[in-house]
Amino acid sequence: MRVFHVQGDQFTELPTLPDAAPDAGYLWVGVDRAEFEQQNALVQGALQRWTGGQLVDLHVSDLLNSQLPSNFDYTSWYDLLVFRRLAASGDAGTALTQIDTSPVGLAVFDRVLLTVHPTDCMVREFFANRLQQQQQGANNEARTGTRVPPSPADLALRMVNFMVDSYLELRRLLTKQLDQLQKDLFNANGGFGGWQSVLDSRNNLHLLEDICEDQRAAITEWIDAQDELPPATDPATQRERELLRVRSRDVQEHIERVLTHVRRLESMAENAVQMHFSAQSHRTNEIMRTLTVLTAIFLPLNLVTGFFGMNFEGLPLIHSARGFWIVFSVMLVLGIGVSWFFWRKRYLGRTR
Repeated sequence: MRVFHVQGDQFTELPTLPDAAPDAGYLWVGVDRAEFEQQNALVQGALQRWTGGQLVDLHVSDLLNSQLPSNFDYTSWYDLLVFRRLAASGDAGTALTQIDTSPVGLAVFDRVLLTVHPTDCMVREFFANRLQQQQQGANNEARTGTRVPPSPADLALRMVNFMVDSYLELRRLLTKQLDQLQKDLFNANGGFGGWQSVLDSRNNLHLLEDICEDQRAAITEWIDAQDELPPATDPATQRERELLRVRSRDVQEHIERVLTHVRRLESMAENAVQMHFSAQSHRTNEIMRTLTVLTAIFLPLNLVTGFFGMNFEGLPLIHSARGFWIVFSVMLVLGIGVSWFFWRKRYLGRTR
């Protein structure tokens, strides 16, 4: 568990949960899901002291559920956003099945942000390090970067945007794997035996599409909730809400882009399979055409040999010393003639 106090441009990590909320700024509490389950009473007590309210039991169950889809819910004192990340896990370079979609929970109070992460999630560490660098001005990137988030809602949206943009790295991996799959499908040197990989990739692309649609629905509900807030009388509050709406729409646009690309990959996978079967069907037709032409060439030759193979004494040329050569010449001319005819009709050779 990591606790941070954000006030203006100051970003300070606290050693423990404070007894009371700070006079200015807000608190960010980032905790692993397993630790949140163990320290639930401690966190609930701290939220009660800071905000005057606790998380609803159903929302606690949602935050502890590692299979929950992306969704949004709210109460009169906080908003709850569960957002499933898209990231490559472990040995993701070998198969499309290695994709981590663990959910990240964000409970947004007026002056407190509680985030519940998977054990190996880098979102918390990334923002903690980045905000500390922005405060200290450790490098040029930090000096020119965006300012410290002024509110818990702003920080939550930045985390969500980071999780969406992290799909860009996963997109390159998926595209590379799909290209390799297409090359294997159209390999002319041998049969394709990786149909289980094709099935797994299609199933996972369907899963990614469902996850992206859930993400879009959650952000849309978040935006609707922001629009339903009563008008603010304070100009600073009104400006802050406008900035939140702009950032929310930007996150929604990024999700739409991700969803479009996932659907494009899904279409490419479907088209690759269809083109594979079309190529196999075309190859089968070529083989059958060649066999049919060969059968048609040898059909009159078999007729000739069958005729002279009849067991009769009165067959012409049967007792002639030149009979074999005459029949052989006729069969040779007949075979060459039929082959030339089929070649002129383009029944032989590759079609162009």
